[in-house]
Amino acid sequence: MARKPGLDLLRALAILWVMPFHSYIAGYMGGGVLRWSGWMGVDLFFALSGFLIGSQVFNALAANGRVDFGDFYLRRSFRTLPAYFVMLGIYVAWPSMREEPGMMPLWQFLTYTLNLFMDPSRGAFSHAWSLCVEEQFYLVFPLLALLLARNGRWRRGVVVIAGWVLGGMMLRAWLWMHFLQPIQAGGGDGGVTYLRFLYIPTYARLDDLLGGIALAAARSYGTRGWAWIERHANAVSMAGVILTGLCMWGFNGERFSFAANVFGYPALALAMTALVAGAASERGVLARSRVPGAGWFAAASYSLYLSHKMVYGQLHGRFAPWVDGHGNWTVLLYVAAVLVAGAVLHYVVERPCLRLREPVLRMWAQRRPYMPEPIS
Repeated sequence: MARKPGLDLLRALAILWVMPFHSYIAGYMGGGVLRWSGWMGVDLFFALSGFLIGSQVFNALAANGRVDFGDFYLRRSFRTLPAYFVMLGIYVAWPSMREEPGMMPLWQFLTYTLNLFMDPSRGAFSHAWSLCVEEQFYLVFPLLALLLARNGRWRRGVVVIAGWVLGGMMLRAWLWMHFLQPIQAGGGDGGVTYLRFLYIPTYARLDDLLGGIALAAARSYGTRGWAWIERHANAVSMAGVILTGLCMWGFNGERFSFAANVFGYPALALAMTALVAGAASERGVLARSRVPGAGWFAAASYSLYLSHKMVYGQLHGRFAPWVDGHGNWTVLLYVAAVLVAGAVLHYVVERPCLRLREPVLRMWAQRRPYMPEPIS
């Protein structure tokens, strides 16, 4: 399927939103709104993943009631594993390249369980936690979708998704009251506890993925809900922008609060889902927005995400006397270095493996019964 400029724009915005958030590695604790809200870019990535992967699976189910698991996992493997393993190899083989000295054990990166047992004091390559969430999602979702939406019985999935959202809210409420609140009541910061129990575990971050999945199901099965979105695409996009702004205001300085953790994350997921809906609709202005450079940033976003913290650490740790403290020139140097490193990973590793994916998938398809071509 041809790339959609609106979705590419959102993916580009997501990576450009996330990268300033990690500027603390280079000693920049300021940075305005991008600095304190940049973590929300990961939520936008999750919503996009839920929609795109959900569309791939639901399109197959809607067409013939089955999923080619081999095709699905081959696509995901060629898309995510090569660049990830290259970066992981650098982190393991050359400790001097790490942005922080301590790093979690290799087996947690290889099994994608980093986000379940993370020690925030060992933070090298810690941003891989979001990849763990996605890989766990890739592993489980196709089977669940097959069980819930087979033969067009997608309404069962709506009930299950709603139940997961409510269950996640109740779980975060319980975790906040039993783990974070006692620390705050004693005058502690609670930052480590927050990361461990309420921010990076998969069970705490499903809202965005579920929103994307629900949107994908609505489109793939041609529901009245998707028809309404098509008719009101611009209003949906505007609602997403407004709700995102409200979430940015509400989370500012309040990330550790009960309301933010229980109600804030579903509200943020709704905002991200609305943005994706507007970008995926054929009638919306956002869907037709072609911003120069957005396509490249979208295509390279994965490589940029994997490599940017290492670049920050190297520039700040090795070359600080030469690059830091020069105002806008310092910012430009960091931006240029991040783009160069991300481009190298993208063109040397990511794109060649994606080109290799197609002949491998054709070979796989020759061994399997015909199935409609999924989107990727």
